[in-house]
Amino acid sequence: MARKVLLAEPRGFCAGVEMAIKALTWMVRIFEPPVYCYHEIVHNAAVVTAFERAGVVFVNDVSEVPPGAPVMLSAHGSAPNVVTMAEERAAVMVDAVCPLVTKVHHEVRRMASKGYDIIYVGHEGHDEAIGAIAEAPAAVTLIDPSWGLESFRPDNPDKVALLAQTTLGMYEWEGVLEDAAAAYPTLQTARKSDLCYATTNRQTAVQRLAAEATLILVVGSENSSNTQALVRVARKAGVDAYRVDGPDGIQPAWLEGHDVVGVTAGASAPDQRVQAVIDAVAPTEGIEMVRVTDEDEYFPLPPSLRKLVLTLQALIEGAAAASRPGRPGPIEHDRDWGATEALELLEV
Repeated sequence: MARKVLLAEPRGFCAGVEMAIKALTWMVRIFEPPVYCYHEIVHNAAVVTAFERAGVVFVNDVSEVPPGAPVMLSAHGSAPNVVTMAEERAAVMVDAVCPLVTKVHHEVRRMASKGYDIIYVGHEGHDEAIGAIAEAPAAVTLIDPSWGLESFRPDNPDKVALLAQTTLGMYEWEGVLEDAAAAYPTLQTARKSDLCYATTNRQTAVQRLAAEATLILVVGSENSSNTQALVRVARKAGVDAYRVDGPDGIQPAWLEGHDVVGVTAGASAPDQRVQAVIDAVAPTEGIEMVRVTDEDEYFPLPPSLRKLVLTLQALIEGAAAASRPGRPGPIEHDRDWGATEALELLEV
């Protein structure tokens, strides 16, 4: 039995996930079901299930959305043709793409317009990678961090750019960056890494956990890239590490012989699942927080949704507004409530 749990901070929901979950909560409160969402709103099974119970239908092709139905595009970013089709097909379309992903889309278009061949470091088939590459497919070559650069053949070795999926492991990005910089001395890349701040913060926290814990449990779903990256970072640091969706995923044999267990969560994992995992571990001496930094990033609701909510509130309540579904107060107070509260509203 574990003596102590080391709990990483920060962990769980990032600003992009917070925004996307709150946005879809507004949609299911404004419209009669079904509300459609292109791809999973975030890559977490518990979150997706909660929205499905609330009347959301997740689709993998916008053509599955009935004409005139409300639709939201996921946080991972969508291909330009998908955005256009959704705008044409839906009565109301809200794009909940994370602003950090939007930045990468912009960089793909900018570099391609200048004639650069682009190395995009990411995982084949991931929603984020698909959407970003679609901005300029003729100019982009997908490189998985494990592949190396052998398959990349630029037309002009002096005009090569390097961009990345935001949820990679830090060491994965750094390895490709080092190789690309050596192969292409004039390499162009973002002044700051494309990796999401939340991705790097959570990986740094895992490295801290690994200095004391001999086992790390990472809460998150299998299709969550940043969750899988946390597992790889932990194992690279030399400790046993496993991903679990919740307490039911814990195998008792994993805990044998481990006095101190680290617990963290991917950027789309609800904190309720984290607490349930800690309860299952049942540390005899309780929990110790391991904090590496504070996060106060905030992404506002998508502009089209803010406009819709404000219009409806003006019609219904005059000058009054609601900061969240079912609560009074101006929508400018959106920052004062979070995705955890939004998910609790869905279960009412």
